[in-house]
Amino acid sequence: MPLGQFLTALASGTPAPGGGAAAALSVALGASLCAMTARLSMTARLSARRLDNAVTSQLTTDGERILRLAASLMQADGEAYSRVISAMRKSTGADPAARERAVAAALSDAADVPMQIVELAAEAAGLASRLAADGNPALRGDAIAATMLAEAAARSAATMVSINLAGTPDDERHARADSLVADAGRSADATRAHPAALQAPNSMEPPAGGDRRRS
Repeated sequence: MPLGQFLTALASGTPAPGGGAAAALSVALGASLCAMTARLSMTARLSARRLDNAVTSQLTTDGERILRLAASLMQADGEAYSRVISAMRKSTGADPAARERAVAAALSDAADVPMQIVELAAEAAGLASRLAADGNPALRGDAIAATMLAEAAARSAATMVSINLAGTPDDERHARADSLVADAGRSADATRAHPAALQAPNSMEPPAGGDRRRS
């Protein structure tokens, strides 16, 4: 789905796509910035802490992989929640307990997609944090933005997991999501605390492809 069409659907009066799909988009945006930053770190004019080409190539591949997976989850999240809505709208008939079980099962299944989003977000945050510290300093602002996007996505998707699993507090995905959010938070904190994050823009070297004027 084109981005404009997705945003229109997100703003419409339908319950899906919703928060999970928006979180997946945030991961995809962060991962895109990671791939771009890693790719443009393979230049001749870099700081002394330059990552070698083998590493930046792998970081580029990782960013593109996260991007593709996150983009696919934008639609998957809406589809999963649509099944929850369908279960909720079914007539209770002669067995209300059967409807409750169907809704519970649909909610459990719907938690799987935001759980995957949290996992990707935590990975993207770690990737972005490394690029902010060791990648091309002219693109540090892009890497920092990627870290913040990924952290926000992790927290947002974890909230969706918690809501979908509210009826099953012992589900191990609660703890797993919390752990991944903490990982993403540590990556973001490390990026914010890194002295290089405060370096003035005019003291940085532009990427070989041109001056992107990033802070």
